[in-house]
Amino acid sequence: MSSLPLLNQPIHHLLKNHHPIKTSRKPPPNRPPTLHPTTRRKTLNILTSLTLVLTIQKQDTANALDFRMTVPDQTLEEAEAGIQTHVQNLLKVKDLLMEESYKEAQKNLRKSSSLLKQDIYTIIQAKPGKERPLLRKLYSDLFNSVTGLDYAARDKDKTRVWECYHSIVLALNDILSRI
Repeated sequence: MSSLPLLNQPIHHLLKNHHPIKTSRKPPPNRPPTLHPTTRRKTLNILTSLTLVLTIQKQDTANALDFRMTVPDQTLEEAEAGIQTHVQNLLKVKDLLMEESYKEAQKNLRKSSSLLKQDIYTIIQAKPGKERPLLRKLYSDLFNSVTGLDYAARDKDKTRVWECYHSIVLALNDILSRI
């Protein structure tokens, strides 16, 4: 029962007499000294913060929003002058659709519709408040048909391509008669 007196002693007393293998706190002579992990973390956080601050200061525009749709880059006169050309370019896609060159039709459709979209939006913004809801609905219908045509051309679905094209023609006639 000689172990009984040992169990009654505090545990730290037993650990005091234990001698672990001693290690040197100095780095080996051929390695440069390294920073403490906490110091490395703080340094990394500071560098990351500085990079973020400098990046934000350099930006002129927002990444998530395209302000051209809320504040048009063009005047009403410029929009009115260019709208007919952009409508004609959009309708010229018909020739490419008849030839069934869908990739080229998609490229021309996207280019002409984006310019037309900006023109129509600028004109709608210049209209009185009472007229805008109807014009915005027509605008939405027109460009939903353009998107549908783009998808139909991608899928090479001939019937859907022509349905969407005819919807675009009707929507263009409707919106141009009201603008």
